Amino acid sequence: MVALTLMLIFIGGLIGGKSGMTMALVMAFGMNFITYWFSDKIVLKMYGAQQVSEADAPELHAMVRRLAQKAGLPMPKVYIMDQDQPNAFATGRNPEHGAVAVTTGIMRILSREELEGVLAHELAHIRHRDILVGTVAATIAGAISYLAQMAQWAMIFGGRSSDEENGSNPVAALVMMIVGPIAAMMVQMAISRSREYGADAGGAEISGNPLHLAGALRKLHMASQRIPMDANPATSHMFIVNPLSGGGLLKLFSTHPPMEERIARLESMRRR
Repeated sequence: MVALTLMLIFIGGLIGGKSGMTMALVMAFGMNFITYWFSDKIVLKMYGAQQVSEADAPELHAMVRRLAQKAGLPMPKVYIMDQDQPNAFATGRNPEHGAVAVTTGIMRILSREELEGVLAHELAHIRHRDILVGTVAATIAGAISYLAQMAQWAMIFGGRSSDEENGSNPVAALVMMIVGPIAAMMVQMAISRSREYGADAGGAEISGNPLHLAGALRKLHMASQRIPMDANPATSHMFIVNPLSGGGLLKLFSTHPPMEERIARLESMRRR
């Protein structure tokens, strides 16, 4: 997070001198403020998630309540998405405003124990405040890309005529227009992958058996390759498995760690 913030300020300074740095700071503050308060509502609405009461889904509610108590968390809101792809995510700016959303597909293919492993993983995200961290990281990385695009348009239309006066370096700025967004994306993806490993470990602890989550991840990974989801790439990091399939170079910028490594780590926890 510190690295992304410093990159935002540094790139803002290179592209627009003091005015660019100030613009970068204001942009980061404004976007982070909106993200902090409204990201949960935005993403739930984006995927058509419907809140369900205990009367609507008693078994699901009972699972979430029992696991939340084990995790020492307040009872989160429970949502169901009418999506065939088996998947799940958690959101909310803090544990008091946490929410867990699952697809209808995940409730069809997982056993009770496997579903508990998935729910425990999502509750670990809430306990670690990963939703907030991941959303802010995505926001700052997006701001860096936005600054680079602004600079490109300014260069095309000749809007940068006072580089020497504002102290910016046009050559360095040109390099950062290309390198900056890529570097920011790589840092953002590294944050996302590390948080997934932490949620796997935390979920195994909450559920009491890492093999339940390992089994669930195997099924979810195979199903996500076969069943598409109309997911926004900006929110793909929130799901327990990447809802977007891709190979080749896309794997280098994945929001999730390799599935084989996640499963291996969970299985090694059982052997200890």
